[in-house]
Amino acid sequence: MASRRKVACVLGIDTSNYTTSLCAIDAQDGKMLAESRTLLRVANGAKGLRQSEVVFQHVQNLPKMMAALQDQLTRDGIEPRFVHVAASVRPRPWATSYMPAFHAGASFGLAIAQMLSIPMTRTSHQEGHLAAAEYFEPMPPTPFVAIHISGGTCDVMVAKRTPFGYQIVRVGEGADLHVGQFVDRVGVALGLPFPAGPHLEALSRVDLHLTDQFELPAPVRGARMSFSGPLTKALTAIEQGVPGPVVARAVQSCIARALTKSVEYVIRTHRDPLAHVLIAGGVAANREIQREVVARLGRRLRNVHIAFAPSLFARDNALGVAQIGYWRIHA
Repeated sequence: MASRRKVACVLGIDTSNYTTSLCAIDAQDGKMLAESRTLLRVANGAKGLRQSEVVFQHVQNLPKMMAALQDQLTRDGIEPRFVHVAASVRPRPWATSYMPAFHAGASFGLAIAQMLSIPMTRTSHQEGHLAAAEYFEPMPPTPFVAIHISGGTCDVMVAKRTPFGYQIVRVGEGADLHVGQFVDRVGVALGLPFPAGPHLEALSRVDLHLTDQFELPAPVRGARMSFSGPLTKALTAIEQGVPGPVVARAVQSCIARALTKSVEYVIRTHRDPLAHVLIAGGVAANREIQREVVARLGRRLRNVHIAFAPSLFARDNALGVAQIGYWRIHA
C-alpha cells in the first residue's frame, strides 16, 4: 500500500437551510484539499423545510459527509491531521442572528474540537459565502461592495476583511421577499424542483426562439430590492399561459436589473471610493444573471471590478468557513 502524506488540515462545517457541507483545507497554505456536501431532501411541490426537519437531516448527513470527505483525502494520498475546526453558527455576523439549522454543524464541530483538543472558530454563514468567493476572487484590503443573495438573504453591504472574518455594514436588504424566495416560488409554480435556482436557469435556455416581450419590474429604493411585486406579476403570467422559458428569462433579468441599481446606488453615494464588487450566494451562481449584471454595470460605472463566486461555490458550501478558520490560525 502506498504511503500517505500527513497534512495538517482545517475542517470547515456549514449546515444551512439547504445543504450539509464539509471542507478540508491545508492549514499551511490554505489550499482546498477536499469537500463534501449534499442537498437536504424536500418533497415535490414543497417550498422549503421546517427547522426541525432541517436539523434532523443535518444530524443524519454529517457522519456521511465526514466519511465522504475522508474517502476523498484517502484517494488523494492524504492522511489528515485536523488542527483547527471552523463552523458557521449563525446566518449573519450579529449576536441577534439565529437559526436552529446551524446548531447541528456547530455541535458536530465542537465535539470534534473537544475530542482532538484543538481550537474551534465560530463564524457566520454569510461570512462563509464571502470567504468562499474570495478564495477564487481575492478582494483588496480596503472596503468593497459585497452582495449576498440566496434563499434566506438579500443583503447589500460594504465589507472589509479582518483576521477573523469580515467587518460588515449593511446598507440594503430585501424590502419584502429575499431574492431566492422569489426564484423558488416562481420555480415551484412552473413545476420545477425546490430549490429551483439551477432548474430555472436551465429552463431559461429552452425555446430561445420565443420572442421575450414579457418583462417584470425591478423596484429598488436606495439599495433595498423589492420582489413581491415582480412575484405577483410572474405568477399571474404563468396562470395566463406565458411560456415557462419566457417567465424564467424575465425573472433573471429582473434580478440582474435590481442588483445593478443597488450596486450603482452604493458606489455613487458611499463616502469613500469603492472600486470592487463581490457577489455571492446561491442566486449568484446563475450565469445569465452574472452576464447581465456585468454588462449593465460596465455601461454605467467605470473602473469598477465585478467578481462572482464560481457557480459551484456560490451555492452553499463549507470552503469559506474553512478559509476563515485558516485566517484565524495565521492572524
